[in-house]
This record gives sequence, C-alpha cells and structure tokens, in this order.
Amino acid sequence: MGAAPPKTVMITGVSRGLGRALALELARRGHTVVGCARSPEKLQALVTELTLDEPASSSSSTSKHLLKHLDVRSDNCIKELAKLVVEEGKVPDIIVNNAGTINKNNKIWDVPAEEFDMVIDTNIKGIANVMRHFLPLMIERKRGVIINMSSGWGRSAVAEVAPYCSSKWAIEGLSKSVAKEVPLGLAIVALSPGVVNTDLLASCFGSNAALYEAPESWAPKAATMILNLTSEDNGASLTI
Repeated sequence: MGAAPPKTVMITGVSRGLGRALALELARRGHTVVGCARSPEKLQALVTELTLDEPASSSSSTSKHLLKHLDVRSDNCIKELAKLVVEEGKVPDIIVNNAGTINKNNKIWDVPAEEFDMVIDTNIKGIANVMRHFLPLMIERKRGVIINMSSGWGRSAVAEVAPYCSSKWAIEGLSKSVAKEVPLGLAIVALSPGVVNTDLLASCFGSNAALYEAPESWAPKAATMILNLTSEDNGASLTI
C-alpha cells in the first residue's frame, strides 16, 4: 500500500493515551497534526517530541504542527480554535474526536452528579462543540472526515460504568444522525478503538489493563485505517 498523501489531522485529547500515540504516528508519516488537550505539561512534552520527529531538512524554526491547551467542554474555546486553524491555513482534512473520560467504577446511585456531568460534558458535548464549529469549514471545502471515538461499550453495556456507556451510546446515535445532515463529500464515522491499555481502561480493569495492547502498538493500524476513510464511510460504525 502506498503512503497516503499528506493531510492535516486534528486530534482532541492529544496529550496522552490513544491521542498521543496517534499524533506521533501521523507525524512520523509526514502528516500535520492539529491537537488540543487539558494538560499544558503533557501538551508541551508532545510538542517537543513532534518537533524532534520533523524532517531534518526542514529549515523553519516553527513547527508545522499546531497544539493548543484547551478544554473541549468549552464551546468558546473550540470556536477560537476553529478561527485559529483558518488563520494558520490548517483546516483539518480529518478530525478525530478522541477526548474522553470515564467515571470511577460505581453503581449509578453512587456516582456523584458532578462526575456524571464531567463524563457527559466531555464525551458528548465536547464532540458536539467540535462539530458545531468545524463542520462549516469542511462543508465550505466540500470534503472532510470526522471520526467520533466510540467504544465497544457504546454498542453493549456493563455494570458500574453507566455514565460512560451512556455517553458512548449517545455518540453512536449522534454520529448516525449528523451523517444524514452533511452534504456529499463529507463523512461522520463512529469508531471503536478496540481494547487498548490506556489510563481509561486501567480505571475499569485495574492491573489487568496491562494484558491488552499498548497505544504505541495500536497507533500504526489505527492511522492506516483513519487515513483511508472516505465519504463512502459516512454513517458507519467501525472498529479498529
């Protein structure tokens, strides 16, 4: 398979786990990464690593990548990011809505209201904020793919993570609905990453999370799949 032509890929929740591994893999393949995350320290560490991975022939002292410290729960922050990518000429060809969180294992009556809100506001409203401000940019260009990270638990259910399951079931429905709204040339895809050893998985599985593949092993096949999605995949629910 030949290398995909260079693309600009935006990843939310880019500073750790799947987002970080995917960003590094895409950068190694020569693609431009636009990203955002809540941790300024982890974000800066990623900026440094992405810069080191850039070709030595690059004469510019400025990285071609664009990473911003922000919270996807803030509609205004996402609005400002959308303005910035236009100004910088980095409107994404692909968006991976990866930012997400999970509740501590608990029965629903023992999940504090603020913890439930955190899961819903990050996992659902965060994605809605991104689509609200970035879909018009893609529609104007008549192309683009938005990947909303779902989960196996967005298609099934387990006990003690009801808030998380609720949010991922919502992403499946949200994605399929928006897929019916976008014009030809665009695609909205719900994508389950499979079971990967991340902090989120460790929250549920504890030390058993280490039995599953690491994000670094997951990223190459994820990158290949994501880069090859087209408008023909609009409305699909896929799994890596």
